[in-house]
Amino acid sequence: MAKQIVDAFGRVHTNLRVSVTDRCNIHCFYCMPNEHIQFLPHAEIMTFEEIQRFVAVASRLGVNKIRITGGEPLVRSQVERLVEQLVATPGIDDVALTTNGMLLANKAENLFRAGLHRLNISLDTLDETVFERISRRQGLQKVLDGIEAAIDVGFEQIRLNAISIKGLTENEILPLVGFARDRNLELRFIEFMPLDADQKWDIDQVLTGARVRDIIEDEYGKLQPVHRSNPSQPAVDFGFADGRGRIGFINPVSQPFCHDCNRLRITAEGKIRNCLFSIREWDARSLLRSGVSDQQIEQLILDCVASKKAAHGIDSSEFLRPEKAMYQIGG
Repeated sequence: MAKQIVDAFGRVHTNLRVSVTDRCNIHCFYCMPNEHIQFLPHAEIMTFEEIQRFVAVASRLGVNKIRITGGEPLVRSQVERLVEQLVATPGIDDVALTTNGMLLANKAENLFRAGLHRLNISLDTLDETVFERISRRQGLQKVLDGIEAAIDVGFEQIRLNAISIKGLTENEILPLVGFARDRNLELRFIEFMPLDADQKWDIDQVLTGARVRDIIEDEYGKLQPVHRSNPSQPAVDFGFADGRGRIGFINPVSQPFCHDCNRLRITAEGKIRNCLFSIREWDARSLLRSGVSDQQIEQLILDCVASKKAAHGIDSSEFLRPEKAMYQIGG
């Protein structure tokens, strides 16, 4: 029987999120601080060769899907070279990348040629003023240009991700839906999570997926549930009654989906995490740089996942938020 990464609750892990940098060219308040940021020194960031070796080991344990994240992965020099390496890794069937889109117009063609399968692009608003309130930088048009460039070069699997924040993004919902439907792009709304660097998150700021859905249905009519081919996917997907487009809701706060989680993560500095909200990490970079065998790296991965809790517990009074913010963990 092939090796598997299985936790104490029987969840088989096949999905690995790989952060390639903690740096970013915008400073969204739900992800990172606005100033006085201490980014990791270059020497502490995993090299492409270290990442490829780790992924190769994980693939022999059953991991077959990789998502490249950051920070903003496109600020990492020659990230398309890493894409090529990961696509060529035996056992890896799918390589995706999450980006804020700011650099995508110039990178889309190289990423496509490198074999990247899918793109997730963050787009919380189509209004420049709101964009600047969220990102604390200018640049909405660069994101829109990046989306168009990705479409033009031939990407067929492009998903837009929008963070939902009460009192800020309600008026952005319908314009985003129209934008996605016009371009035949999938759109997902994600509840605001307690991973902001300023630690100002409050549950009262969470614009729930249910409320977002109500706003959409008031305009477009009843959404039609879409069968989940993969029960481990975090989103609950719906189609529109007219057949144009698909929309998804990721509700980690109001409707946790931990019971089907199949994901593990490795940060840009080479720390394995068994949950986005984990308060413990396992140091793979030190092993990779000390000349250990692949079997020892395998064991570290297995030990990490064996310690995974049943749920992140955001909805529990016992929840402890991680010290690291989203940009330090990897989106």
